[in-house]
Amino acid sequence: MTTPPNTIHVLQGEYRLSRRPQDLFSTLLGSCVATCVYDPVVGVGAMNHFLLPGGAFEDKASLRYGVNSMEQMINALLKEGADRRRLEAKIFGGGRMLPGLRNIGQDNVDFARWFLNGENIRCVGESVGGTQGRKVRFWPSTGQAQIALIGTNEAPPVVPDRVTGPPSADPGSVTLF
Repeated sequence: MTTPPNTIHVLQGEYRLSRRPQDLFSTLLGSCVATCVYDPVVGVGAMNHFLLPGGAFEDKASLRYGVNSMEQMINALLKEGADRRRLEAKIFGGGRMLPGLRNIGQDNVDFARWFLNGENIRCVGESVGGTQGRKVRFWPSTGQAQIALIGTNEAPPVVPDRVTGPPSADPGSVTLF
């Protein structure tokens, strides 16, 4: 009989770290990005969830900004025995949730890729962009991730003189990698 996972929700402006096989990190994303980083030899991993890349005027301690979140998460992994040369990453989110406005989601994805490249951390997978939200599950001790696409951000068409119910739910897709 298998033990049910210990699900730990990673909220906006947080990161979580674990090496326990029963731990499972979960988050919901729109334009935000979650970066999952792990060391496959030591079996330790972490997931963050940031809202904006960051810049010169942000609160230097706030994990809402990728620049702070990524730095603190990587440092925590190294303190737990991870080796920077073995770290692998996966990037999720960065959807364009509000058409017509600046594409914050793409800015977040570009930042995550830039940061990982600058730290010589190999990105081994990603599910980014588009107009759908994502539910992400990540097993930090193995680096395995699962995504499910959530609906769309497009309003249903308006049909005059006709009563319409709620739009049919898109069952989404699930990908393990």
